[in-house]
Amino acid sequence: LPLCILFNIAGDFGSYLERLVGSDIPFAIISALPPALWIAKKITIPQRKRSKGSSSSKTREASLPNFNIGDKLEEKERKPKVNREKKLEVDSIITPNTSFKMPPFSLLNEPPKKQKNEDIGHNAELLEATLDSFGVSAKVVNAVVGPTVTRYELSLATGVKVSSITKLSNDIALALAAPQIRIESPIPGKSLLGIEVPNKKITLVTIREVIESEEFINNKSRLTLGIGKDIAGNIIADSLEEMPHLLIGGTTGSGKSVCLNSLIVSLLYKSDPSILRITMIDPKRVELTQYEDLPHLWAPIITEPELSVKLLRRLTREMDNRYEIFRKEGVRNIQSYNQKHKDSPLHYIVVIVDELADLMMVAPKEIEKLICRLAQMARATGIHLIIATQRPSVDVITGLIKANFPSRIAFAVSSQADSRVILDIGGAEKLLGKGDMLYSPIWAMKPVRVQGAYVSDEEIERVLKFWKEQGSPNYVVTQEELEEEDEIAFGSSGDGDDEFLEEAKRILKQRGTISTSLLQRVLRIGYGRAARIIDLLEAEGYVERGEDGRVRVVRRD
Repeated sequence: LPLCILFNIAGDFGSYLERLVGSDIPFAIISALPPALWIAKKITIPQRKRSKGSSSSKTREASLPNFNIGDKLEEKERKPKVNREKKLEVDSIITPNTSFKMPPFSLLNEPPKKQKNEDIGHNAELLEATLDSFGVSAKVVNAVVGPTVTRYELSLATGVKVSSITKLSNDIALALAAPQIRIESPIPGKSLLGIEVPNKKITLVTIREVIESEEFINNKSRLTLGIGKDIAGNIIADSLEEMPHLLIGGTTGSGKSVCLNSLIVSLLYKSDPSILRITMIDPKRVELTQYEDLPHLWAPIITEPELSVKLLRRLTREMDNRYEIFRKEGVRNIQSYNQKHKDSPLHYIVVIVDELADLMMVAPKEIEKLICRLAQMARATGIHLIIATQRPSVDVITGLIKANFPSRIAFAVSSQADSRVILDIGGAEKLLGKGDMLYSPIWAMKPVRVQGAYVSDEEIERVLKFWKEQGSPNYVVTQEELEEEDEIAFGSSGDGDDEFLEEAKRILKQRGTISTSLLQRVLRIGYGRAARIIDLLEAEGYVERGEDGRVRVVRRD
């Protein structure tokens, strides 16, 4: 008998189903997409030989016309998966601590109405025609509309190489009148090639959409971060505990600062000060200062590079102290400890650094050492890092730092080299800016394209006002305590100079010359410590200073 199989490709499904229901032709439905994207195709199965007494073996064929997806591709936004974006009937996140009230969702702006893109079918036809003009046989079988881009999914004919399409990226962008396109091959979980084309009208993804979603509310972690939406419209909300640290890179205007603010607001909607403490380092002095007097703060917001180093050193001591507590209690991590001590749990600490490049210019070796030590060991103690930079170069994001930050976000960058510094692969140089990102968590094989959640300054002010009305910060570490700490990293005497002194002697022996700037460059230390080492070399008779202040080598052995 003829068998009609209904494939999930765009087309007029209802009329064909009506014909089949009224006939005696068996049919099956292969469905991986919504009914709006189905097409009917007919397959005739060879007839078996029948006995003489059997009925007539004539094959009846249903008149089901076939058509091209390029002709009938309708503009339909892919619906999220079941329970993906459903809003729960709650006003705010429930917290077990009754002394604090959690902020209501009403403090955030309502999301705008979704806009339709009228160019889907036209672009699909244009895409096929462009590839055909270059001798590439491919067919658009699906289109997924996202907030920022639309992904056209292509099925390649047998024998067509992927490289034959990737090398045509500029020609495809020209044909579609797009500023630039991004080719994903293959699409994860599919034997298809994806071409991502920017939408003419970008749909804003608001922080309220993300925070009200089931993905965010039902996530049991108190460190859930609302990232945004992927190109299929699915909410991306993941736990910082699982990451366990996050590195963010992107040029000015790419959406990096807005992303930081949305992550902070996500944390404020998920945890109260009894559960979470936040410490912020803001060398720019303007990005994070609005969070002053927030009850969640573990320490005052630090803007001076010297105090930043001291704060990181205090955090490493806090980590060591917590490990000592865990050893005495016989537990392995903060979750086990808090389960054992429900009346006096340890709070989580999230460290947010807005501009790593400024810190690396002042004391690169000390900063790298402290950040790497925290990233390697602090996860079990409940200390997590979120570090951002607008200068993703190898002297800022060093190999050691990158190796200890397996979860990363790349916003638009100026070159493929910068993209590789952040993600180890290219692609970020083709992003559109304004929150368009490549999100690469530790558990993902390939980066996911996401439109970041947007939070306005007015929304931040309303959320901060809500928390500040419930109390003032109870600092664990004050700025006065930080200022009184030894300035080992910036030139004072201490055991740390001995290590660099021996290295300076080796440099002097090899090169036959020495200077403060040379020590800064080779040893990657600050000016204060380099000058201190020169003083120690002078005290031991290796160098002497002339009347003009220049350093002259006396002996090299």
